[in-house]
Amino acid sequence: MEEAPLPPGSSKPHLEKLTLGVTRILESSPGVTEVTIIEKLPAERHMISSWEQKNNCVMPEDMRNFYLMTNGFRMTWNVKLDENIIPLGSMVINGISKLTQLSQSSLYSLPNAPTLADLEDDDEGNEDQPEKPHFDSRSVIFELDSCNGNGKVCLVYKNGKPGLPHDTEIWFLDRALYWHFLTDTFTAYYRLLITHLGLPQWQYAFTSYGISPQAKQWFSMYKPVTYNTDLLTEESESFVNKLDPSKVFKNKLSVPKKKGTVQPAGAQKGPGPSAPPTPKPSSGSGNPVRK
Repeated sequence: MEEAPLPPGSSKPHLEKLTLGVTRILESSPGVTEVTIIEKLPAERHMISSWEQKNNCVMPEDMRNFYLMTNGFRMTWNVKLDENIIPLGSMVINGISKLTQLSQSSLYSLPNAPTLADLEDDDEGNEDQPEKPHFDSRSVIFELDSCNGNGKVCLVYKNGKPGLPHDTEIWFLDRALYWHFLTDTFTAYYRLLITHLGLPQWQYAFTSYGISPQAKQWFSMYKPVTYNTDLLTEESESFVNKLDPSKVFKNKLSVPKKKGTVQPAGAQKGPGPSAPPTPKPSSGSGNPVRK
């Protein structure tokens, strides 16, 4: 058996450590259901050595240790809205067999489509950002996650073959084939993946144009563990609906009952004349005051 899903609510010590405890955070969140981890066997050392020899690249040490613990990673979770189950969160790290090199055929299928080399002319350098990967032999690129069709997270060897472990970075390739830097190391990327809870399009938070309005709805409801919440405020307030989880997920949240109004000391204790209210000056049409 290469992989097996764990039922919701069950966990193993090494998986709890692998997920940094976010399973408990998700299971206690309103509306979240079916938090599932696909348990995978550890990769054998000869599988890593075979991959390195085949691709003429040395795997980074932190990434090697990850695969020696689990040959890939997959964790998903759903939400329940009006009795409908909606797949929402997805966290994926490809196994070694699917850690394949990005090539022309994997990006384009049309015979007359432009080549990847044509895109190099459109790349403008930016001194504030790391040098972007190249689609030619100057860089070697491997796919870590297909992001459910929203782009590709890639392990990039910046200086071509032979690939050395200290020359690696993690980049996000969006659907328009623009590169966006994520992290320097695999470990740092893995933490980003887990702490963003696998929310849809979370990688676009690291682009200049950000996540879509629909994704912002989910971000505002299930805020990642480490996320710049300023991106969800200010200009975004004009089109992001503020949902009340207590109303959306009535079956999981208990709304406390409102207590009666407490009368201040010195208030009426019995029948008797009461002083008339002091009239307040008004300017123009008065606005009702909410209590």
